[in-house]
Amino acid sequence: MQDRKDQLAVVTGAAGDIGRAIAAALAETHARVVLVDIDADALSGAVSLLSDSEVIAKTCDVTDPQDLARLAAEVAELGDVATLVNNAGAARAVSLHDTTPEIWRKDNALNLEAPFLCFRAFEEALKRTQGSVVNITSVNGMAVFGHPAYSAAKAGLIHLTKLIAVEYGKFGIRANAVAPGTVRTQAWEARAATNPRVFEEAQHWYPLQRIVKPEDVANAVAFLSGPQAAAISGVCLPVDCGLTAGQAPLARTFSQSEHY
Repeated sequence: MQDRKDQLAVVTGAAGDIGRAIAAALAETHARVVLVDIDADALSGAVSLLSDSEVIAKTCDVTDPQDLARLAAEVAELGDVATLVNNAGAARAVSLHDTTPEIWRKDNALNLEAPFLCFRAFEEALKRTQGSVVNITSVNGMAVFGHPAYSAAKAGLIHLTKLIAVEYGKFGIRANAVAPGTVRTQAWEARAATNPRVFEEAQHWYPLQRIVKPEDVANAVAFLSGPQAAAISGVCLPVDCGLTAGQAPLARTFSQSEHY
């Protein structure tokens, strides 16, 4: 694994809470971090909040192969990409009943097809640097928690991660995934406006009795992209405060033990 201090990291969906936290963490180990987002205004705001870090903003529609080719060419002029974080994502319909064919296609385009397109856009750069890919998936890709189109795409993203790890390992490229649980972001704040108890209700199901912070996700990404994870490739790391390990309320019901 090469030294990353003179190389770049690319983070998609960088204008959001999780993307911004990831960028801040990677700025400590890379020469510069390229912030990629489709929302130019939000991207400008992210740059302002990261004023203490070496960051560069680039607008791009990561579902558009031609726009990604432009982005990759512009980034190549800045330096060698050592880390690619596919973080851009969104969820639309909350149930299969509410999922239209258009929603299914759009959620798959952003949450699964875009990471594939991004990897292909930066594939040669990552070969040169023996770089790292970190895909931000979700616990929704591991079990059923609603948002079916998003969840199916995130499950596919976990498998795409393994495909990259196996096929491109011979080039020194590592690929891993991070699967967050509920993260307190602006998207969740909007739900809280409708249901002020939503965070309290959510954390009831988490063994650690709290939900995830953007910095928790960023720390996992920094680890998986860094030298301490040099022998780790093809894994999906849940950052979920224990959610996918099991739920204490259910264990209490099934066992009738007061210790859960």
